[in-house]
Amino acid sequence: MAPEYGHAARAGKNSSMAPSSRTPTLPAKVSPQADSRMSLRAKWTLGGVIAGGALAGLMATGSSALALYFARRVITPARQRLANQEVLAVIREGQGQQVILAANEDTTVDGVYGLFFDDGKGHARIGRIVSYSPAERTVLREVEAVYSGDLNTARRGWWSGAIHPDPAAVGLPAEDVLIEVDGGQAPAWLVRAGGESSTWAVMVHGRGATRQEALRAVRPALELGLPSLLVSYRNDGLAPSADDGRYGLGSTEWRDVEAAIEYAMANGAEEIVLFGWSMGGAICLQTADLSRHRRVIRAMVLDAPVINWVNVLAHHAEINRIPSLVGRYGQLMLAHPLGRRLTGLSAPVDLKAMDWVSRAVELRTPTLIIHSVDDEYVPYGPSAILAERNPEMVTFETFNHARHTKEWNVDPGRWEGLVKAWLRQQLAPRTNPGQAAEEPHDRPIPG
Repeated sequence: MAPEYGHAARAGKNSSMAPSSRTPTLPAKVSPQADSRMSLRAKWTLGGVIAGGALAGLMATGSSALALYFARRVITPARQRLANQEVLAVIREGQGQQVILAANEDTTVDGVYGLFFDDGKGHARIGRIVSYSPAERTVLREVEAVYSGDLNTARRGWWSGAIHPDPAAVGLPAEDVLIEVDGGQAPAWLVRAGGESSTWAVMVHGRGATRQEALRAVRPALELGLPSLLVSYRNDGLAPSADDGRYGLGSTEWRDVEAAIEYAMANGAEEIVLFGWSMGGAICLQTADLSRHRRVIRAMVLDAPVINWVNVLAHHAEINRIPSLVGRYGQLMLAHPLGRRLTGLSAPVDLKAMDWVSRAVELRTPTLIIHSVDDEYVPYGPSAILAERNPEMVTFETFNHARHTKEWNVDPGRWEGLVKAWLRQQLAPRTNPGQAAEEPHDRPIPG
């Protein structure tokens, strides 16, 4: 009110206070040129705001779409493998064959490998390197066996650690058995050991692979007297698919492994040794944590296991040049209940529950981890940290130049020697040191 009072007092000194006698003061007239400049400036400012908002909206939309693509790619089983290995020529050498391949980080590592071709209908076992030409970027390798298909007509395929198509190719008699799982029956191979054994090996392959991957471990298991059950699980192309058709990254698949343990126990097993490769390692860890039969799991042998999915997903975001924030957004979509509508998951994936770096002291099952330091798919760092934080339960052995899950392929003698020596100690007649710390047998199971 004070400003109005002062204005009236000043007006009283200079006039008779008659409103009609006072000429109103008009604002200064603005030139048309200035008005035009101001209008133009305002237009540009407004346009910039609109354009900036639209760009931000487009960037946000693009980031969300990229995050969703990344998240769905992680959990969606591939219908067809990428044939990224070029087959240049097959030549006859005496009574055998040799193959010329495009040289890359896989084909230039010595060892024995599988080559799948003709959309997976063809399968060959590829052996030692005969010669390597860096200038021509080619490598010549022995062909040890062709199990199916015509390698002479192959032009592309994919490299694999699975060198045998079935137990018969290893020279082992096996039974085809069916395990009751959610949604039906999952096929498995049962390779029996000579004599009676109350300890069985249950072998779990990795993401995008099949039970063929586990054939490399059957012979050392048999030498220890362990019957081997090579299982399939939901969404792997053999077992019934899950209702949502998505990988649970171990959070759902462990129930199929539990069903395999029940099958083994129904057929005479009293103790179980779990073998797991890559995501199969994550599945084994969940089984040892959540299964109502976890007390019968005597030990685990994990090859290049996923110890921490957050680390693996961040690694894949980086190698695919996806910004870290977008990658984390993709992780949030997987883990958050609201993300189900976008990802197609029937339930969110609890990535924290599968972080065994953070949960290291909770692992109470003796575990041997074998991991190559140059693993391009699952970084070995979390495996090393888990062993460092829980040395009582975890034994950690590194390989070099093996890349992902091919430690056996690079050096089968060392791989089998490590597994047999470690398991002999664990299976010796003594109390499992992890049992003393077990929780009650009827602990509720999440989910």
